[in-house]
Amino acid sequence: MPQDASTLIPQEQSSPNRSTMLDNNTLATELWQKCLVIIRDNVSQQVFKTWFENIRALSWNSNKLTIQVPSQFFYEWIEEHFYTLLQQVVRQVLGSDAQLQYQVIVEKSEETAKDRTIRLPAFRQQHPVPSTPVTQAFQQSHLPFAQEAQSVPQNFPSYLNPNYTFENFIRGESNQLAVAAAIAIAENPGRTKYNPLVLYGHTGLGKTHLIHAIGNRAQQNNHRIRVFYTNSERFTMEYVNAIQNGKINEFTNFYRSIDILIVDDIQFFSGKEKTQDNFFHTFNALHQSGKQIILTSDKPPKEIQGVDDRLISRFQWGLTADVQPPDFEMRMAILQRKAADEGTELPGDVVEYLARNITSSVRELEGCLISLLAKVSLDGRELSNDLAKEVVKGIASEQAPREVSVKSIITGVSEYYDIALPLLIGKTRKQEVVIARQTAMYLIKQNTQLSLKSIGSHFGGRDHTTVIHSCQVISNYLETDERIQSAVHILSERLGLKK
Repeated sequence: MPQDASTLIPQEQSSPNRSTMLDNNTLATELWQKCLVIIRDNVSQQVFKTWFENIRALSWNSNKLTIQVPSQFFYEWIEEHFYTLLQQVVRQVLGSDAQLQYQVIVEKSEETAKDRTIRLPAFRQQHPVPSTPVTQAFQQSHLPFAQEAQSVPQNFPSYLNPNYTFENFIRGESNQLAVAAAIAIAENPGRTKYNPLVLYGHTGLGKTHLIHAIGNRAQQNNHRIRVFYTNSERFTMEYVNAIQNGKINEFTNFYRSIDILIVDDIQFFSGKEKTQDNFFHTFNALHQSGKQIILTSDKPPKEIQGVDDRLISRFQWGLTADVQPPDFEMRMAILQRKAADEGTELPGDVVEYLARNITSSVRELEGCLISLLAKVSLDGRELSNDLAKEVVKGIASEQAPREVSVKSIITGVSEYYDIALPLLIGKTRKQEVVIARQTAMYLIKQNTQLSLKSIGSHFGGRDHTTVIHSCQVISNYLETDERIQSAVHILSERLGLKK
């Protein structure tokens, strides 16, 4: 049986409050139930049922709430994916100085229980978090920018996730440019040509992992460097609070004291003119001082609507790198690595089935794997292909997308432009053939999970840089050339492709 909670938490003299009137366990249960009410409003029903519903409160002692979770795997998953939410909820329900402590029961054995603790500094020492149903309940707080700017770098609040490193990031053709640039910046921040670095791509492809990895590596190399991670929503909220509290100078000085500024999801600056203006001046000050700026977006900067042109132009000063969906082989590698990290070896047929059926994002792939392992760990199910199919059915779209044939796209383009197939995939540089070839590459990239190298192999073995260039050319034409717009639209209609 696990240790009693009193052996995990030293007994201290408590102040006269409700804990002196209620049984310790009863009070802990009551407090945790209040936390669960808020958590339920901020996660999906399935997430709540899987990860929170069965957690049991053990004790409330010395300003620490101890809860029981069934396994180390369970604890690590909650910490990685719900840390910020738990941090917010604990502060609201238990107070700004409270801590949440886990007691991990190891497979219901006689082994000694393990304890893990989320360290929650006083709320007054933290920046405000992005506005959510949770944070809306908080009282308005003042931002201690001036005090933080004067603090020693070792105590600087970077907000980096230490679990996101280059060592546990899966690399492949779909992200090789982004990874190479990220490593170069981490080793020499502010002194490469990649300033700013803008990573863009659909959600769940690893952009956030990479930018945290940059910060973690840079801090590992230089413990005194100031790295700060935020997102556009939090930057906006902090700016608004600074205006309300008359602390614009402190806000400005704080951000301009940073050595590596990392801003996630810059597309959400759209329409926020005053915030954009402040960020514009912050960007200029940092860039002119040789400080590193790292940004992410769900689309290339020039395609972000509602953002000032002068900001867009600055976003394009350095390197803009596309993070693409992983190809089949990379998806298999990700599954095998993640399973190994959890101490599990997946059968080959299970790996292949998941990799072929979960194609949209790394995040969805990891979520599918976690659900699979949760069913094995918590429900005692056998790890099999049938179980994998059950999990995929619950996570993936009910109707799998129709397989798109590379051959059908190339043939369709050949017929539309009335260009012989050998000519289309050959080496001729005639303008009309080049445009048709580039259109075919663009359509294949948009509608398949093939790697750039694989696409190039269908066109006489062209390399990935040619494919990138071709796709960019067509993307540019789609904004200005009605003939290309019409061709892509008609071909998409004929072949049943994405529009």
